[in-house]
Amino acid sequence: MKTGKFSGFEVSLREPGIAWFEFNTPERLNGMTTAIKRDLIESVTQAQMDNQVRVLVFTGQGRAFCAGDDLKAYKNAELGGEPLVDAIPPGHDNALGTYNGLRTISQALNTVVRNIDKITIAAINGVAIQTGLSLALSCDFRLAAESARLGSATLRFGLLPDEGGQFLLVQLLGLSRALDFVMRKRIVDAEEALSLGLVHEVVPATDLQSTAMAWATEFANGPQVAMRLLKRSLYNAAEQSWAHALDDIAAKTAISDHHPDVREGVSAFHEKRTPTFNAWLDQRK
Repeated sequence: MKTGKFSGFEVSLREPGIAWFEFNTPERLNGMTTAIKRDLIESVTQAQMDNQVRVLVFTGQGRAFCAGDDLKAYKNAELGGEPLVDAIPPGHDNALGTYNGLRTISQALNTVVRNIDKITIAAINGVAIQTGLSLALSCDFRLAAESARLGSATLRFGLLPDEGGQFLLVQLLGLSRALDFVMRKRIVDAEEALSLGLVHEVVPATDLQSTAMAWATEFANGPQVAMRLLKRSLYNAAEQSWAHALDDIAAKTAISDHHPDVREGVSAFHEKRTPTFNAWLDQRK
């Protein structure tokens, strides 16, 4: 995948196979625009297809992870960096334009993050509101700095959580607490987000990046085939019947049981050593 500075974010590839995404417009509280979202969709797609990438981490510079859409800069932002894709009209100029913009760009970003079979981590360094919240919730794991604050808050402007946030909140909080969260326009601190189940762990701000790297390294060194199959099966199970979930995991097990990583895992167990998985990936570098 391409690394460097793009529209509103930068990407680096860290060992062992960690794609590190960092939003880099702190003066705008890392607000999103059409250009940023389209470049993110392209970059995440590249990460999905690149065998060198095993884990994706998203974080932000400054005091925000992402404070939502940057409405002032949505059409003509000077973001710097090298665009990954050509510019297109931002839409939202009429009812059909809003529908198309949401489905094609804003919702597509969260969909591509949610659908990638590699592990994703949101390292929430500060404010995560609306677009920032839904992006974080689309990731598999969420680490939050003690200074982080999370909320939907769209009703404060008479708007809806239109990027999939309502679905993700119901999945994580249940219907009753999701209603309370969005209807009361709540913005919660990191500890309350932890108690609600919105984040997995809260750490001091100074430890956020190192903790995210430790988690990412652990996942990157795990058996990638089995982990990716299991991730998809878990997401499927959340929306499947018992019979469909059993069939789904059986089909995936038929793949994983015969993979070289299993032979390595069994050998390491008998030899009382730490397994070294992913030889198949190392051979492709």
